[in-house]
Amino acid sequence: MKILKIKLLTATQVSEIVALDQICVGGLWTEEAYLREINSPRSTLLALYCANDYAAKSQYEMIGMGCLWAIVEEAHITLLGIHPHYRRQGLGELLLLTLFEDAIARQLEWATLEVNVNNLPAISLYQKFGFQVAGIRKGYYQPAGEDASILWLKGLQQPEFKSNLSHWQHKLRDRLSKNHYCLN
Repeated sequence: MKILKIKLLTATQVSEIVALDQICVGGLWTEEAYLREINSPRSTLLALYCANDYAAKSQYEMIGMGCLWAIVEEAHITLLGIHPHYRRQGLGELLLLTLFEDAIARQLEWATLEVNVNNLPAISLYQKFGFQVAGIRKGYYQPAGEDASILWLKGLQQPEFKSNLSHWQHKLRDRLSKNHYCLN
């Protein structure tokens, strides 16, 4: 059984997340950028850790990261990444649902994000939870100049969304369990 935990990132883990950032998203943010996120009251920067068994709890490895900015009523999701060896197992969902929980706790009304138009697995994940395309940002991702889809999700404070979130979390716990994960 693999043990998962999600924690707010601290300054002592910045070099670790920069290394993971390089693997997951090609070096999107620098150490300084991560430190700004850690120190900003408007930012939630999460790290996902995994230990291979209960006996090795002290040997957690950072395998994922997620970040949102609280901007007025908006939860702007700026980062969601899972180490390639851990993808397609529900761990991106876990981080996304945790960011939704944070957005609800902050009383944010909607969520937005940009995603590379060619990143079909990520687009599928976001659409699974109700995100819809609101537009395109031409040449958003540099240096390749690839376009980004702007995705929006309304109604985070609505009872229906909160009920759906609870349902999604329950289904995800079952999926994680089948993949031999448990949350710590």
